[in-house]
Amino acid sequence: MEKITFEEFKKVDIAVGKILSVEKVPDTDKLLKLEVDMGEEKPRQIVSGISTYFPEHSVLVGKKCMFVANLEPRTIRGLESNGMILAVSTEDGKFSLLEPNDEIPAGTRAK
Repeated sequence: MEKITFEEFKKVDIAVGKILSVEKVPDTDKLLKLEVDMGEEKPRQIVSGISTYFPEHSVLVGKKCMFVANLEPRTIRGLESNGMILAVSTEDGKFSLLEPNDEIPAGTRAK
């Protein structure tokens, strides 16, 4: 993988977001529409391909996770996505969201 400079890395805005609601995107296998409180005036809509890891997607409501907050908006299946949830997965199907501890409030930026 290509290395980036520290200056390039500093451009990535990583923030804590609290998932307020989750909906399955119709006619898709993987996509969920998340409404996320990132400590801003209004929640953000983020579309993510994590549905297969959460068959009961309502378990995501109330979770605090880490998000990339400064990606350019992207339209996915007609829905504008304004960020990206951070997660890790392995070849054998293990999966984990990156979650801060409960004491960290929504909107807190990674340093």
